[in-house]
Amino acid sequence: MTCLGARSPDAAAEGSTGLTAAYERCRALHARFGRSYYLATLLLPAWKRRHVHALYGFARYADEIVDSFTMNGDRAAALDGLESRVAAALAGERSGDPVLPAFAHTVRSFGIGHGEVAAFLRSMRADLTVTRYATYDDLLGYMEGSAAVIGTMMLPVLEPLPEMEAAAREPARQLGLAFQLTNFLRDVAEDLARGRVYLPGADLDRFGVTEAALRGPRTPPEARRLLAFEAGRAWDHYARALEGIALLTPSSRPCVRAAYELYGGILAEIERGGYEVLARRARVPRRHRLAVFTRHLVAARAAGRRERRVTVEVP
Repeated sequence: MTCLGARSPDAAAEGSTGLTAAYERCRALHARFGRSYYLATLLLPAWKRRHVHALYGFARYADEIVDSFTMNGDRAAALDGLESRVAAALAGERSGDPVLPAFAHTVRSFGIGHGEVAAFLRSMRADLTVTRYATYDDLLGYMEGSAAVIGTMMLPVLEPLPEMEAAAREPARQLGLAFQLTNFLRDVAEDLARGRVYLPGADLDRFGVTEAALRGPRTPPEARRLLAFEAGRAWDHYARALEGIALLTPSSRPCVRAAYELYGGILAEIERGGYEVLARRARVPRRHRLAVFTRHLVAARAAGRRERRVTVEVP
């Protein structure tokens, strides 16, 4: 017998206006600040999509405290307040926060580890005081909380295949690292305007790059060579992430493949532009983004239809 009706694992918990509004706020944050990844999430079944929005929305919500150019006031105190509200929400307390009800609901629904949430918030706090990283290992320590755990928090929503949860964790970590390192290479000028350099000091020294050279207006040859070296590291993270896509349930694969190609496309644009990241910001052309989306749409729809039809054997 065939029955229809794949539904969210937490469908019974629906009904709260505050919860619905929080999910919509997370979706809006994702659409505004994460255009490439947001486009990829449109390839997911709707019930998965909103949980991805919740995780992204929370990450952006926290990131705005430490990164916003327009925020006034004590950022450390604001982060303290967020951490307290997160702890209360994860403990099951009702919250009037515009984002946290959706985030906490998603964490509970998928059993996401609170340790991963804490690791992310530690990296956000590091941004308040740590502005330079001596080695790539030091930078990886920061990215473990700011990027790798985002990948592992997303993993249960994207659904590894049965018995593949453990095998899928490392590729998920690597994809988070690849995405963030791509952002660092694209955003050198923007990060420096915030007083931060995410290029390791040892690498700056190796290629003879001074921080003054990173202030533009154009990227000098020695900095381009440095960026090419760091891009090689990013491609290595992408390569180590690739095997994880096949470990996900079919309805999640088109989304992750599209995100992989779109973020990899940013890195390819940096390379295509000769690593000129100070005079212009690398962007994937809109027509290319739409082509990637369209290429994966048929597979996404087919996988979604298959997963809505659950075969039950009747004795």
